[in-house]
Parts: sequence; C-alpha cells; structure tokens
Amino acid sequence: MFTTAFAPKNQTQSGELPRDLFAAIEDLKKELNAVILAHYYQEPDIQDIADFIGDSLQLAKAAAQTNADVIVFAGVHFMAETAKILNPDKLVLLPDLTAGCSLADSCPPQEFAAFKAAHPDHLVVSYINCSAEIKAMSDIICTSSNAVKIVQQIPKGQPIIFAPDRNLGRYVMEQTGRDLLLWQGSCVVHETFSEKKIVQLKIAHPQAEAIAHPECETSVLRHANYIGSTAALLKYCQTSPAQEFIVATEPGIIHQMQKFAPDKHFIPAPPTNNCNCNECPFMRLNTLEKLYLAMKNRAPEITMSEEIRLAALRPMQRMLEMSV
Repeated sequence: MFTTAFAPKNQTQSGELPRDLFAAIEDLKKELNAVILAHYYQEPDIQDIADFIGDSLQLAKAAAQTNADVIVFAGVHFMAETAKILNPDKLVLLPDLTAGCSLADSCPPQEFAAFKAAHPDHLVVSYINCSAEIKAMSDIICTSSNAVKIVQQIPKGQPIIFAPDRNLGRYVMEQTGRDLLLWQGSCVVHETFSEKKIVQLKIAHPQAEAIAHPECETSVLRHANYIGSTAALLKYCQTSPAQEFIVATEPGIIHQMQKFAPDKHFIPAPPTNNCNCNECPFMRLNTLEKLYLAMKNRAPEITMSEEIRLAALRPMQRMLEMSV
C-alpha cells in the first residue's frame, strides 16, 4: 500500500497530501458520487483502488452503464474521451492530461481525413485506441476483444479501411480472410518486444506458454500459444493448465494475473533493448497522488465540442450493438 507522511490523515494544504491516500480517495468518491475506472496497464495501487478494472471494451461498457456523477478515468486520453463521448453530462477526469497514446498519435486527423477521402467507397472501422476526431470520421469502432467479430458482420463485398493499428489489422485479416486497407499506425510498446528474446525464454522455460496481444508484430505472434485482448489473456492464464506464462503485452496486467492465479509464474516479454520499453510511458504518468488531486480539484477535465462528440458517438454505439 502506498502512503506518504506529509500531513496527518485527511489534512491537506497547498502542496501537501493526506497520509493515507487510499482513505482520502474513498472519502472523495463518496463526496463526489464518483467511480474510478482503471485499465489493466495502470500501476498496482491504482488498480487496487479502482471500482472497475478492464480492457478497452470492458471500460467502454462500464462507462456507458455507470450512474456516477463523476468518472475518474485512470488510463490514457483516448479512454477518458470515450467515457465523455458516452456521458456528456458527467464530469470526466483524467489524473494526468498528458497521458496520451503513441498509437492514437500515429493517426493525425487531417492526414486520416485525406486518406479516407481517397477511398470514398470504403467503410471505416477504427480501433478504439484513437482520438475523438478519428472516431468521428469512422463508421464503426472496435476493440481488440471484438475486432474479428465486428469485421465478420460486415458484408463481404464491402471494402474496409482499418485504422489505426496495422498489427491488429493484419491479425483481423488472418482471422477473417478479409482484405483490409490498413492505416500504418502502431503502438510503441507492442512493437518493442524482441522475437529473439522470447524464443530464448521459451527455450529456458520449455513448459511456459507464450501469450500475446494482437497489437504485437507478426514475428512475435507466431510464437504465441494464445493471442487475445488484455481481458482474454487474463482469463486464459486462469483456465490454462500451464504453470508458467511469457506475457507479451504491457506488464501492468501481470498484477491481476498474479491475483487471480497466485500459484502460477508470469514472465514479462522482454523488449529489444535493455530498458523498460515494455512499460507504456503514458499509462505510467498516472499516479495515486495525481488521482487524488484530480478528484480534490475536479480537474483536469475532459472536454470536446458537441459536434465531435455526436459524430464519435454513432460508431461507438454501433460497436456496442454489434458486441452483444
């Protein structure tokens, strides 16, 4: 448990924090009628205090169903935007407004608009890991949990643009047999895993199963015993008889894996370089202190124009309808 010793419990002054941040956050949740939504890639303390932990699809559904007045989104910017798209009348807070996403940044709205205009007959299916502006230019949103299912529901004669993740797009093509026009975006974390080091780990741990997120490159996916969304990877490690797993996704999920399968061993897939590059630098910008201050100050708040929100809402609603 994280604590600080700057001040007595629940006593705060400018620049100071309460001694017991967990208790102070619980108090603010009651005061604000707030819900804390956290992604699996957040630091363990944030996961432990969250009301709901999930992947992008689970969090989108939770945001659509909440009765809270305030949504505190412990994730990255596009996730908090998604919550605002679905809840225009609620206060949506992001602990660190600079918590962006390399994948979302790889798809600039102006460039994507020109790409879409060059292919007017194509339906646009966009991965939820994109900005509100890209969602507003899309016909259907998907997540790694439902991308295959959604593409399978689209008539086979309909040309499709898939954006922004090329690796997830390639995986969907393999699973569906569809020819997708891919936007060439990617996630820096999921592209950093070393195929060579994963093979070395499999040799060193011959009984271990390699599990991977479909945002990984094809060279990594071909060594995986199982490929799935973050939530699917969590479920798989609980049901598989294997006792060791090499985990090729952001290692924040291992906190939940260890909770649900405490008798099993989880090895984070290593990056190409000797660094912590397998950790998302944007996800890790959120901290327990920033989460507390966001609730205390009712800021930073996620805002957007109603025009963008409504345009982005339609493909979000189509995703939720097609994911039932």
